[in-house]
Amino acid sequence: MITLKSPREIETMRRSGKITSKVLTDLMKAARPGMTTAQLDAMAEKGIRELGGIPTFKGYHGYTASICASVNDEVVHGIPGDRVLKDGDLLSIDIGTTFEGYVSDSAVTVPIGTISRNAQQLLDVTQECLMVGIAQMKRGNHIGDIGAAVQKHAESHGYGVVRELVGHGVGTAMHEEPQVPNYGKPGTGALLRPGLVLAIEPMITEGDYQVEILKDGWTVVTADGKLAAHFEHTIAVTDDGPKILTLRNCGEHPDVEKYRPKEEAVA
Repeated sequence: MITLKSPREIETMRRSGKITSKVLTDLMKAARPGMTTAQLDAMAEKGIRELGGIPTFKGYHGYTASICASVNDEVVHGIPGDRVLKDGDLLSIDIGTTFEGYVSDSAVTVPIGTISRNAQQLLDVTQECLMVGIAQMKRGNHIGDIGAAVQKHAESHGYGVVRELVGHGVGTAMHEEPQVPNYGKPGTGALLRPGLVLAIEPMITEGDYQVEILKDGWTVVTADGKLAAHFEHTIAVTDDGPKILTLRNCGEHPDVEKYRPKEEAVA
């Protein structure tokens, strides 16, 4: 069942998203060579709780941490631990906050130290994929419009689009209907209506899109061992277009209109 949120609920989710974006920004600034992923996780939990939230991930289906910390070929769901970050790594941080019963979910991939030009391009294109997907979140469009836009942008740069993991609705639970694939056909799937809140999260690979799960039962890696990147926002569909509830103040492109196809852009 797809649930639509009231303006009051969306405002609560915005407040949840403000916690998520603040803590994620702090993690982005802190991540550096020599730091362990467990140190980032401890920082995240402390930050979320100090701002009045609850780490959504901790305890979810037995998950033991407050963030997912995925490095290089790890696409998502990497468990924080004693892994030491090195110069040239790519680190994907996924974080969720529950505030007054409502969840916000966001992710970003950051460079550790100095990364290669190819790695930087993967980051740039994946972030662009998120924004072109968000640009399709307007009243009257369909779920398939989001995935089709993401897929077209990623594949135009020669990248793979992970099929086995998708975005999702979000609200009082972290995963609600509908599922939001990062691929698809325009005009298909559920209708986008005001009050729908989605977590859009392109997972883009440097090579093939096939993935595998490690023995820990959580960490998803690229099957070919090539790099992956992951960006995510929680967004509400409104009468005035998409409203990003987890917008950060660093490295963002909040002007959604610029990511619409020219024939759709508002003059």
